[in-house]
Amino acid sequence: MVPPMRNRSEQESPEQVRPAPVPAAAQVPELPWRVPLDPAPWWAWALFVTPFIAVPALNSWLWMGARDMLAVGLLIIIGASVVRVAGGVVLYRVVLTPTALRARTSMLIRSLAWQDVDRIEAGDDNVVLTRGQDENEINGIPRDRVAEVAAVMEALRQQAADRPVRRHRHRPGFGTLFVLAYLVLSVGAFLMRWHIV
Repeated sequence: MVPPMRNRSEQESPEQVRPAPVPAAAQVPELPWRVPLDPAPWWAWALFVTPFIAVPALNSWLWMGARDMLAVGLLIIIGASVVRVAGGVVLYRVVLTPTALRARTSMLIRSLAWQDVDRIEAGDDNVVLTRGQDENEINGIPRDRVAEVAAVMEALRQQAADRPVRRHRHRPGFGTLFVLAYLVLSVGAFLMRWHIV
């Protein structure tokens, strides 16, 4: 599975087909506009939800001993990783505003000001925004709507050219809260089972 949004590697093969440039002609919808994306598959939802139930249940059944403490630790670490990765698919959102593109990925809400985008290119099911040497790839767009999404982005980029630049720092997203909630449930189930707290 390809991550929803990622920085494209400089080491990708030159034989790969590069996306095509986008013409600047599109009617901008009412903003903020949520980019249409394919829904998260059922297995991503299952992977995301299962650790919240399975790991606390397993932790509450383990006998307390040196091996069990190690097992609890490993279950919590593995489950947290599953929640983080699956949450990146389930919680993935991309919203366009007059000043920037905002993408909610696994743990962060990332923001890219339109003035920082040098070029926008459309692929088969993705749009690539180039900023200097960095390429940010927005994946999961339905194939029949890629051209529309890319054209809207290009129109917003051109409209923002003469405006003051408004940059935002990356900030924690809902994924962070879910991982913290998972950790509390996983550790808390074990502590409550053995009356440690």
